Amino acid sequence: MIACSLGAKSREIIFTASATESNNTVLKGIAFANKNKGNHIIISSIEHDCVLNSAKWLQSQGFEIEKLPVDKYGLVNLKDVKKAIRENTILISIIHANNEIGTVEPVKEIGKICRENGIYFHTDAAQSFGKIPIDVNEMNIDLLTASSHKMYGPKGAALLFIREGVKIEPLLHGGGQEFGLRSSTVNIPAIVGFAKAVEICQKEIEKETQRLTKLRDQLIKRVLKKVSASYLNGHPKKRLPNNANFWFKFIEGESIVVALDSYGIASSTGSACSSQKLKPSHVLLSCGLKPSQAHGSLRLSLGRWTKEKDIDYVVEILPKIVKKLRKISPFK
Repeated sequence: MIACSLGAKSREIIFTASATESNNTVLKGIAFANKNKGNHIIISSIEHDCVLNSAKWLQSQGFEIEKLPVDKYGLVNLKDVKKAIRENTILISIIHANNEIGTVEPVKEIGKICRENGIYFHTDAAQSFGKIPIDVNEMNIDLLTASSHKMYGPKGAALLFIREGVKIEPLLHGGGQEFGLRSSTVNIPAIVGFAKAVEICQKEIEKETQRLTKLRDQLIKRVLKKVSASYLNGHPKKRLPNNANFWFKFIEGESIVVALDSYGIASSTGSACSSQKLKPSHVLLSCGLKPSQAHGSLRLSLGRWTKEKDIDYVVEILPKIVKKLRKISPFK
């Protein structure tokens, strides 16, 4: 079921416990299996922390890591990708759709560049799988990460697509499960739930994408209109159908999150995985925002149960909260 949804073969899919594990397996596994070919790895500056930290650790082991910049929308420039490639480049890993700002990267084109240069291409599709169509062959992808709970499946299950012929070293050694690439007793109930979630998403993806895109655009348009000195983070069109991310002048995003919560509205200032951190988002800083501006960010995610009345409710409450907080803001 899962392989078919990606245009892959069953033997090219292995199951892991999380997208973090899958991403760690890719970066470290490719690095150590191919170090005789080179030690240069390219990533973007807006990758998820698990990719950034894996890359940082590899750097301490003697590998060269190059981070590509992004424009104000969070998009990687294809010219920068071509320019960064060296003779010793063994892997390029670019996130498919950013988890904070929702920007969708030109993955197919980046994959083509990698294919032409004989370099493995990996994309972290944890946020995009189930929300927008993915075909690993059409998009020139050699390795792909996806997660169950991001598409309403159980927590504790994720996948890693590894194209046949890709040379990769396993992180976990033991009983040789998952074709010898991930030893450990697999979480069968979570995997079955993951497959069911994929099945449901595949049936609904076209209709649901259209519905969410319409609601997302409505939310963005109305918030920007009703709240003065408000701005959209990420690309206005090339973005996930369920993501809206704003920044507001003279105000801290954390205070907006707390205030919205009191009205029953769930939100965050950045990545849900980083919600305990007080540092400004590395993604927003990479897009050119100042730390004070990045601190004023708000992320709103739409989902399967989001209705138009929910958009109406947010648009009614959010401007009042912003106005109230700006009155007492020390930044103004």
